[in-house]
Amino acid sequence: MKIVRIFAHRVELPLVEGSYKWSGGKSISVFDSTIVGVETDSGLIGYGEVCPLGPFYLPAYAEGVRSGLRELGPHLLGMDPRELGKLNLQMDAALKGHPYVKTGIDIACWDILGKATGLPVCVLMGGRYGESVRLYRAISQVPPDEMARNVASHREQGYTRFQLKVGGDPDTDIERIRAARGVLKTTDRLVADANTGWTQHEAMRVVRAVRDLDVYIEQPCLTYEECLAVRRNTTLPFILDENIDGLDVLLRAKNDLAMDVVNLKISKLGGLTKAKQARDLCVSMGIAMTLEDSWGGDITTAAIAHFAHSTPEAFRFTSTDFNSYNTVSNADGAPRREKGFMKASESPGLGVTPKADVIGPIVLEVK
Repeated sequence: MKIVRIFAHRVELPLVEGSYKWSGGKSISVFDSTIVGVETDSGLIGYGEVCPLGPFYLPAYAEGVRSGLRELGPHLLGMDPRELGKLNLQMDAALKGHPYVKTGIDIACWDILGKATGLPVCVLMGGRYGESVRLYRAISQVPPDEMARNVASHREQGYTRFQLKVGGDPDTDIERIRAARGVLKTTDRLVADANTGWTQHEAMRVVRAVRDLDVYIEQPCLTYEECLAVRRNTTLPFILDENIDGLDVLLRAKNDLAMDVVNLKISKLGGLTKAKQARDLCVSMGIAMTLEDSWGGDITTAAIAHFAHSTPEAFRFTSTDFNSYNTVSNADGAPRREKGFMKASESPGLGVTPKADVIGPIVLEVK
C-alpha cells in the first residue's frame, strides 16, 4: 500500500458561546481548522484534523499547517501509511520541528491502518479501557460570579471535571477559584489553568491564597523553571502543559517531581504516534494525564477519544470533547457527549466520515 495523494480542506468552527477567553486577554470566536486527507493506491483514504488555538497559544498557526503540508507532502508520496514509525522518521527528516504540521498526516495514517485491519484506532493503540471517557469542561475567562454560574450550568449537563481559565489579575483569579469551587461537590475536580499567564510572584500569591481549597494548579507561569519554583512552594496538586512538548522534558519533569498530572496534546507532540509514546512513558512512570489536543472539530474529537480510551483508566485524569464547543459539525460518526462522558467509535479507523458539504473544496493537494 502506498500514499498517492495528500490533500487538505479549510473549515471554520464558530463557538457556541460566542468567544473563548483565557490568560493575557487572549480570545477567539472562530477557529480555523485544517482537515487532512491521505489517499492510498488501494483506494483507502484516511483523515486527520489540526486546529491551533489561534497563533498566540503555542508555536503554531492555522495557515502554517497548510504551508507545512505543501513542503512536507512530496517527501511522503510512495510510502506505506501503515508503517507509522518509518513515516514519522521521514517526516522529521524532511521537516525539522513544526510537530503540529505533521499531526494531521499521522492521524490520517492511523485512520488508514484501522480501516486496513478492520480495527478501531483505540484497539491498535493498546486496547479499549473501560466503557467511556470522563470529560472536563473548559470555563472561559469572565468575571468570578459568571464563571461560577457557568460551572454550575455545565455541572447540570453531567460534567464533573472543570478547567477554569485564570492567569489574569491574581486578586480576581483568587475570587474566580473560590467562587467556582463553592458551587461544586467534594467529588468534583477543579483545575485552575493559568495557561502561563502569571508571573512567578503572582502565582505564589494565588497558590497561598487558595491553599485551603481542593483545586489543581495548571501551568501557572511561562517557563519550566518558574513553574517548578511554584510547585516546590505549594501542597496543591500540580499540572504541567505548555512546557511538556517532548519526551526529554517529560523525563526531566518526572525526575524533578515537577507535576502530579501532565497534559498531553496530540498536535503539540506531533500526532498520535508520538502522543502514544509519551502516554506509554507516563503509564510506566505512574503519571496521570489529561489527554486532548489544542482545539478541533469532530475529527479531532474522534482522535482524542481513541487516544484517551486506549489509556488505562487509573492514569486517565480527564479528556475533552471539542466538537461540543462548536456550532459546526465537520464529520459524521464522531463521539458525542453523554452526561459528561464520551466513547471512542467501534468502527474501523477513527470511525468518522467528513461532511462534504461542510468541509468545502480542497485548498491544497500533493500528488
